[in-house]
Amino acid sequence: MIRSLRRRVFRYRQQKIRFLKAEERGAPDYGVYFFKGSEKLTYSILCVLLMGFLAIFFYRSCRALPLLAPVGAVAYLSMQKEKGISRKRKLELEFKDCIQLTAANLRAGYSVENALMECEKDMTALYGQSGLMVRELRRIRKGLCNNIPLEQQLSDLGQRSASDHIREFSEVFAIGRLCGGNLPRIIQTTAGQIAEEISLKQEILTTVSGKKLEHKIMTIIPFCMMGYIEVSNPGFFDVLYHNLLGYVVMTASLAVYLAAWRLGKKICRITV
Repeated sequence: MIRSLRRRVFRYRQQKIRFLKAEERGAPDYGVYFFKGSEKLTYSILCVLLMGFLAIFFYRSCRALPLLAPVGAVAYLSMQKEKGISRKRKLELEFKDCIQLTAANLRAGYSVENALMECEKDMTALYGQSGLMVRELRRIRKGLCNNIPLEQQLSDLGQRSASDHIREFSEVFAIGRLCGGNLPRIIQTTAGQIAEEISLKQEILTTVSGKKLEHKIMTIIPFCMMGYIEVSNPGFFDVLYHNLLGYVVMTASLAVYLAAWRLGKKICRITV
């Protein structure tokens, strides 16, 4: 058990070091995400506030804070993971618009490299200078200036993106360039298919977002109900605090609540 925990901590630290180094190089790894700078402080404060709320609500004592440290750690890692998933989905959505603009430029007669670079202006207008694909396009432009082949840069993006759609596009592009086929037509066909798949995925996520909202509402309802009863009947729950039986009951209630929250997260999780 201890060895397994140590291995996980070591693996977590190694992934974090690689992530930060990749961010510094301007070639981010979208498969993982770690909070940085002000984000780390903000989410740490949120987790401490969550632990304080649970300590007061379930035990009416700040002495329970050390016991709730694992809950805070899990909440922190969960929020960090959700932020990474959100960033990856944002990259896919921007990539869909990018390849559609590239396909349109190809139909207008641009070469492959020029078609991809020409859509940088439109992507900047859509997503601003901080857009994920805008930054990737700037990186590709610099690579082309340094005589790095486009297929090599797209392959690198596909590996870093941790997205099957982007990786498939880079593989099709590399094969088309290697075999000397009708590259513009191949790109247009592949771009259309991948754009349809990403659009379908976004529709599924939009449909499931309603269930996620229901899960969030159900998460806060128990606290609202107990708060209402406590306000309307002061002292109604006093028997559950500051005694051994009360500690046992409230600890069991907290465990059931956390298990239900975890189950709800798994049900609402989308892996497409």
